[in-house]
Amino acid sequence: MTCLSCGTPLPHRTGPGRKQQYCDSTCRSAARRQRESVNSDLTSPAPAGTLGAVKAAHRQLLESQELLRDAVERARAEGRTWQEIGEVLGTSRQAAFQRFGRPVDPDTGQPAVGLAGAADRALVLLGDCVAGRFDRMREDFDRTMRRELTPEHLATVWARVVGSVGRFERFGEPVQHAAGDITVVDVLLEFEAGQVTATVSFDREGKVAGLFFRPA
Repeated sequence: MTCLSCGTPLPHRTGPGRKQQYCDSTCRSAARRQRESVNSDLTSPAPAGTLGAVKAAHRQLLESQELLRDAVERARAEGRTWQEIGEVLGTSRQAAFQRFGRPVDPDTGQPAVGLAGAADRALVLLGDCVAGRFDRMREDFDRTMRRELTPEHLATVWARVVGSVGRFERFGEPVQHAAGDITVVDVLLEFEAGQVTATVSFDREGKVAGLFFRPA
């Protein structure tokens, strides 16, 4: 397993719970700054008055979600089951795992992470999508993706997404895992009227091999 920020190999760890994702707090903070940088490039300053209060409350909600994720990680590290966590959250163990878990390589028992830096690359790709830079998005597409997804097609897909959930607001934390030779990154996108999960897939050479949007 390697650090999701810098790609440095991480020490082997055993036991239940989500495994280490970053070298240290520096890399974790760097990853968070990357997300904040992409978000700040795409969103305007918070408005004044009641709308500003809504924006501030929404920001607090997202921060609380990150605190919740950290709490779940600690609970898993202490040996708590997904069943117990699901009961506390008022959901099923499967739903809890799908939200907070991470697929594990059955051969090594380690989290299947895949291509180093894929999470940050997915954020940049989606940032280009939100900004309407569809030509730039296609620069890292594999041959099939470039043939099937023209800039016009990408613009149409994004217009449908925005048409269903409103104006884009910000990205959530990317979740990266490996599926064989493919590295998959799921990113939660926050809109004014809903949430959408974007899934970006990379092949072993680092080319974008898949891009999907689905309701969160």
